[in-house]
Amino acid sequence: MKLLVTGASGFLGWNLCQRAAADWEVYGTYSTHAIAIPGITTLKLDLTDFQQVKEQFQQIQPDAVMHLAAQSSPNVCETQSDASYKINVTASCELAGLCADAEISFVFTSTDLVFDGLNAPYKETDPVSPVSRYGEQKAIAEEQILQRYPKAAICRMPLMFGLAPDHASSFLQPFIQTLRDGKELRLFVDEFRTPVSGKSAAQGLLLALEKVQGLIHLGGKERVSRYEFGQWMVEILELPASGIKASRQAEVKMAAPRPPDVCMDSSKAFALGYDPASIRESLAELKGLV
Repeated sequence: MKLLVTGASGFLGWNLCQRAAADWEVYGTYSTHAIAIPGITTLKLDLTDFQQVKEQFQQIQPDAVMHLAAQSSPNVCETQSDASYKINVTASCELAGLCADAEISFVFTSTDLVFDGLNAPYKETDPVSPVSRYGEQKAIAEEQILQRYPKAAICRMPLMFGLAPDHASSFLQPFIQTLRDGKELRLFVDEFRTPVSGKSAAQGLLLALEKVQGLIHLGGKERVSRYEFGQWMVEILELPASGIKASRQAEVKMAAPRPPDVCMDSSKAFALGYDPASIRESLAELKGLV
């Protein structure tokens, strides 16, 4: 069975491809950063070139597609909205259409940032209310994909961390580097998420591929602030603690607005067998590796 994974060179794609390789013949696409993953066929693909995408799709003839590629930086989406729309919305809907025509499974990764952060924890049935262009683009893609292909699985992903290829990273790597360099790391005490490791996220996505149609939340089981996460990170990975400083969202000017609390209620996924490791367990697994 052939699985086509877009965004294989990114943090989530890299984690997913390695986990999927045990059960699938995996084809992973990348845009600018060539990548080699043992046991995976990787190929360069411009997802904004529909003709190129269609040709590759027909050549591979996948049995399922997991679309993880995105412009996932809220600040970039805010300042370069036309370019990010092409990848986050247009390309996503075109790929969903190809899967609908072929009647094969399609998984799309969305985000907890489709919510405004004022009514957490959020369930799949709650109305979307994005405050940033990135959240807005993902919300538009969700709606258009499900209109085109109701059998698609729309997986809203939380903040994610863990091992990553050399040219990519989760938010964890810059945090660690800042502290090791002896610099100040300001972390929000008033921004709350339900984080998971890349390893747990990959497990959830493969479960969704098998069992889900429509919306599903793949958040973790713990509600934490960025600052609290940083404290656990310092303790478990034995990093210099003096650099961590408590901060508030209002003190940092960013291009994209940030919602205060987009914690997700993922009980629907838990009932299907999604079982993300705790943050502390996941951090402990990374000791000596990051």
